[in-house]
Amino acid sequence: MTEYLVDTHVLVWMMEGSSRLSLRAAETIRHAVQQDALLVSAITPWEIGMLTAKGRLKLSQEVRAWMESALGQPGVRVVPLLPEIAVNSSHLPWEMHPDPADRILVATARHLGATLVTADEQLLGYGALGYLRCQAAGQA
Repeated sequence: MTEYLVDTHVLVWMMEGSSRLSLRAAETIRHAVQQDALLVSAITPWEIGMLTAKGRLKLSQEVRAWMESALGQPGVRVVPLLPEIAVNSSHLPWEMHPDPADRILVATARHLGATLVTADEQLLGYGALGYLRCQAAGQA
């Protein structure tokens, strides 16, 4: 069974019902939820908290309640930030931008053999080069 790790923006799009999420990605997410195979990295709540604190992200409800709702969805599992994931995020096999959340997401997907669902073009590019499994999340 394939597991799917959602990038932070994908979780937000999913929970907010955004039209930015492609139909294919939405279907993948629905199927993963049914299989108890939809994963959220432990870094995602931190990233969402930071974005809301800086005013760069507005949610439909207060961030703590929103996060509780998002992570409490049936079929959604939080992946802890294991020491090996943290270390691996600093030793990726290619030159990657320094964003710590993206590095941890990539290391988590690689560690688990999961497919990263993202609209981040740079991460999709790494996937196209064979460094990780990715699925595009955004509208084409």
